[in-house]
Amino acid sequence: MQNSTETGIDPNRTLPEPRTGRWERVMMRTLYDPFFWLAERIGMAGRRASLLARAEGTVLEIGAGTGLNVPHWPESIDELVVTEPVATLIPRIERRLRGHGRPARVVAASAERLPLTENSVDTIVSTMVLCSVDDVGRALSEARRVLRPGGRILFIEHVRADGGWRERAQDLVHRAWRAFGGGCNCNRPTLDLIRGAGFTLEDVEYGRWRGMPFCVKPLVIGSARP
Repeated sequence: MQNSTETGIDPNRTLPEPRTGRWERVMMRTLYDPFFWLAERIGMAGRRASLLARAEGTVLEIGAGTGLNVPHWPESIDELVVTEPVATLIPRIERRLRGHGRPARVVAASAERLPLTENSVDTIVSTMVLCSVDDVGRALSEARRVLRPGGRILFIEHVRADGGWRERAQDLVHRAWRAFGGGCNCNRPTLDLIRGAGFTLEDVEYGRWRGMPFCVKPLVIGSARP
């Protein structure tokens, strides 16, 4: 991890690692990548590459997980800052960054309290993150705070189904899935929450997360500006 006192980083806004149960630690450290292996190879990796190609300027990734976005960052961006709330995942992200020759600052921090100064980034990237954030409103408020005028969020998120049996089924399995997925909410209306936080949605695409359980298949891909 690079020194958090570099330009644009406010170390007073970082948070300690959240408490996690034994299953969550096992899931994140050993099962996370294998669980997503098939989905990445039959579509999600391509979606990541397409989305990240639109990133520009100073870029902030929130909730990097194990670093699945690392191979897809374009060379054209000016600077990359990566945050992840679970500090024990930071070494894995850093190894991936080194393996792909991608310079970046990696900081242990939550989306609800970003350790960056106001108006300091041009692009925020969120891929499968807002489903598990404890306070989405606060996270989006932080995104607005750190974005420069004209900046935007690029996102891929699984969302609540739009009616029918899938929506009802998501509600039925929500508690069990949340326990299995380390706090992931399969029925969160993320687009509505983004709009409600004062963002204007742009070019939103709806899709399906192939290779994953039904409750997290509905996807939205797009961008939003304050």
